[in-house]
Amino acid sequence: MGDTVTKRDRLKMAWFCLTTGKFTAGQKVSEFEAQWADWVGSEYALFVSSGSTANTLLVESWKETYNIPDGAKVVVPACTWVTNIAPIIQANLQPVFCDINLDDFSFDKNALQDVKKVHPDITAVFVTHLLGYPSDVSMIAATFPDAYILEDVCESHGATLKGGKMAGTHDVGGTFSFYFGHHMTTIEGGMVVTDRPDLYDMMRMKRAHGLARESFRHSEYSSENPDVDPKFLFMTDGHNFRNNEIGAVLGKSQLKRLDDMIEKRMENYFMWHDVMANYHHKFIVPDISYNSSNFAFPFIAQTKEIHEKFSNLLTEYEVEYRPVVSGNLLRQPFLRGKGYGSPEAFRNAEVLHERGLYVGNSHFVNDYHLDMLFEILKQL
Repeated sequence: MGDTVTKRDRLKMAWFCLTTGKFTAGQKVSEFEAQWADWVGSEYALFVSSGSTANTLLVESWKETYNIPDGAKVVVPACTWVTNIAPIIQANLQPVFCDINLDDFSFDKNALQDVKKVHPDITAVFVTHLLGYPSDVSMIAATFPDAYILEDVCESHGATLKGGKMAGTHDVGGTFSFYFGHHMTTIEGGMVVTDRPDLYDMMRMKRAHGLARESFRHSEYSSENPDVDPKFLFMTDGHNFRNNEIGAVLGKSQLKRLDDMIEKRMENYFMWHDVMANYHHKFIVPDISYNSSNFAFPFIAQTKEIHEKFSNLLTEYEVEYRPVVSGNLLRQPFLRGKGYGSPEAFRNAEVLHERGLYVGNSHFVNDYHLDMLFEILKQL
């Protein structure tokens, strides 16, 4: 990612700072939320402090709104970002790990069937749309027809599901991250979307300490609790997950360019995929996805030796790369040995862990960068 905060973005923030009397969440936040909801195609959106707090807010609010009991089982992928898993544990729910596939890096269909056999009492599935690839949510919902579906879209803004709906809008709600390295940025920040008014109302309160005044039912809650000053009436436990007006000004400015930035990312992705057709003997190449919104170029080597040689070449050419997010989560110290399963049981996650990396893509990547990457592949 280059410096995606343009001079125009900076001027808008500077002018706002010079002319406003309020920096905490207010009109600009509300405007940004409305614009994001419209862009995604959802009824409601809440601007929060990060994509990670968006996950926490969604999980905790869903649990309380729908009276989900402690210990309820939630299916999660064995390869995703850690803050997809942490909110499940922190909410006293039970994560049930499932292996991923090597095409869209979401749940493996056969592994989901195995989970269903062992755990017929699944309450929810927390889907990750990883690296810009949309998960097959309809298949997941068909496998667990009675389960709630929650979605983390994180770095996959604009990916679409089968049927044309945006990722993040299938069922309960979806989360997005506006971290600096993602499609668009508010530096730090995130968004939660939902079509459910009861869930939205709960999230509004939990985002702001649990305050009743954030709820549409404020008057009702005040009447029911006459012994408490309605200004500081707390109806639930909560956090301060709010974002601020400056972040919203930047978000509104960036959102105007988001479609163009996605288009450029996809042009790069199609070029990369065309070239990778020549390297199936060295890499596991995912099927091309026209409804994705590419975040990065995944390189899953056929052998550990190829992975090592390729990563050394990237380092030599000063091309930065990253592991495929967490790799196999069951190898991470905060989950290892906690009874969630043996890492070796998640074979595709093991492949990503041992032989996977990604090279960044963005609207700044051009022919120069791609030619260098393709030259490295030739040397390999």
